[in-house]
Amino acid sequence: MAADTPLLDRHFLERLERLTIHWQRSFPGLVGGHNLSRFTGSGQEFLDHRNFYQGDDLRAVNWRAYMRLDKMFMKIFQVEPRVPVRMLVDVSQSMSANGGAKFDYARKLAAAMCYVGLVRLDTVTVQPFSTAMLHSQIASGGRHRINPVMNFLGALECAGTTDFLGVSKAFLNEYPQRGLVIVISDFLDDSGCEKGLKYIADYGNELLLIQLWDQEDRTPPWKGEVEFIDAESGNTVRIHVDDAARKKYTEAFDAFSADIRKVALRAEGRYASIPTDMDLDDAIFGPLGRIGSVA
Repeated sequence: MAADTPLLDRHFLERLERLTIHWQRSFPGLVGGHNLSRFTGSGQEFLDHRNFYQGDDLRAVNWRAYMRLDKMFMKIFQVEPRVPVRMLVDVSQSMSANGGAKFDYARKLAAAMCYVGLVRLDTVTVQPFSTAMLHSQIASGGRHRINPVMNFLGALECAGTTDFLGVSKAFLNEYPQRGLVIVISDFLDDSGCEKGLKYIADYGNELLLIQLWDQEDRTPPWKGEVEFIDAESGNTVRIHVDDAARKKYTEAFDAFSADIRKVALRAEGRYASIPTDMDLDDAIFGPLGRIGSVA
């Protein structure tokens, strides 16, 4: 991708204007956002009334009800929390396989999600990672601040192996405040990604796991004697690929994807599987929209 080519064009950004990043959990102590919470407090969405008690704020009294009933009632509003949104973007070497389609897709998707957040005045932290967490970029202040984010994502390069466990520990140390954690990755880690993801969820964060994959990741197009080279470790394995081997390979990939989905659902989070040959517009308004991550 050329350095002077924007990740997303203006026409596509305009289509994102009406969307909102949604989370499902209620995070106490965080106010000022656009997602409704089960917690009550100061807000704009009226919820209910309760009896007035000595010391209550008189500004919340329903004076019209008092004039009719000669009794004081307090208006209760639903809190609209402004939740920290952190986006972990995989930049490990496996994302560069097959011409880097997963890496380019990840950067475009991250830019699109950031723009959706900026339109609603969310603060989104873009945190690249591979073996460790890399320099991050904070997106805040409205839609006009999208260019620095796209420049940051456009300048990223793939390097290193994936270490979800080490990254999760560093992430929790760096970001102690709970919030929505979006992970954009192929989730390929020789040591497994489940334990690290569970750490993040067990700490009280809400997970949105977005698995990107090429068609070659799921269904090898080759037949005969094939030498596979691991994009991260460089290890090679030579196997004979026939229809039976391709079927087993696809079944193993589907089982791997199902395990990632289980991690998200067990933590009351969400999961989306997106092939890189799917148009980005279709991905956002399709799989991501269906699971309620954007609406």
